[in-house]
Parts: sequence; structure tokens; C-alpha cells
Amino acid sequence: MSETRVHLSKTEPAAYQALDAFSKTVGQICADNGIDERLKELVMIHCSQLNGCAFCARIHVDRAVAAGVDADTLTQIPTWRESGVFSERERAALELAEAFTFISEDGISDEVYDQVGSVFTEKEYAALSWACVSINAFNRIVIAGRYPVPPRTQQAAG
Repeated sequence: MSETRVHLSKTEPAAYQALDAFSKTVGQICADNGIDERLKELVMIHCSQLNGCAFCARIHVDRAVAAGVDADTLTQIPTWRESGVFSERERAALELAEAFTFISEDGISDEVYDQVGSVFTEKEYAALSWACVSINAFNRIVIAGRYPVPPRTQQAAG
């Protein structure tokens, strides 16, 4: 097993810089369309968990803590369907995150589209969808390159 992998962001920095700029645009679209940092970070964490991307999970957990997400909520993201801590909007966003992450299985089913669309406006749905596209792209780059998990930047709130 090769420990050294092509580091896409270093080997072709222009493409990575374009993805980073795209990510910043998506963040602004979320902010402009009513998706607060808490909701966006829950989506980013869930996609990263589903993809098995520890690097991105670490980054977005720290950002979620900075946005006021507590430890109890963070630990319940993988079991959001059974958990009572998430709002209707958060539950819909987590559902959409799963649909985008596993898009090759069922696409965005009519059931998910209708359910999420009943909770979010068209602009909110689009913003969250772009957020899912963005984090799934980063997850793939990081996982393929086996990027080491970065050190903590925040202490998790209890």
C-alpha cells in the first residue's frame, strides 16, 4: 500500500484554487439565501462522515462549534433520524446531504425532492445542493490523496 499519493492541490494548484473559489461562492450563496452557518456546517459534517473523510469532518466540526453547535448535537448527526435534537429544516438538510452523497444509488428521489422542497424555498434548496456538491468534491480530493487529519482549531463545546 502506497503511503505517498499525488497531492492534487499541490500538483495542479490552479484546479484546487478554482474549487476553493467555488466553495467560497457557495458559502456566500448559502448566506445570501437564508442558510445559516449552523445548518451549512451540519450538512458539511454529515457528507464528510458519510464519505469517511476525517480531514473534512475535523475542519467542519471546528467550524460548527464556532457556529454554536454543541457536542450533543454533533454526536447525534450520524443518527439524526432517531434523534430528537434536530429541527425540521436540519432534518431536511441532512436528508438532502445523504441524497447528494449517495447520488449514484437513487439520484435525488421524488420523495426526497418533495420532502426537502416542502421545507426549503427554491433558493435555499439550491444553496444547500451546491453546498453538498462542494463538500463532496473536497471529500473526494482529500480521500484520494490520503491527506492527514489537521490538528484541532477549536475546543468542542460541551
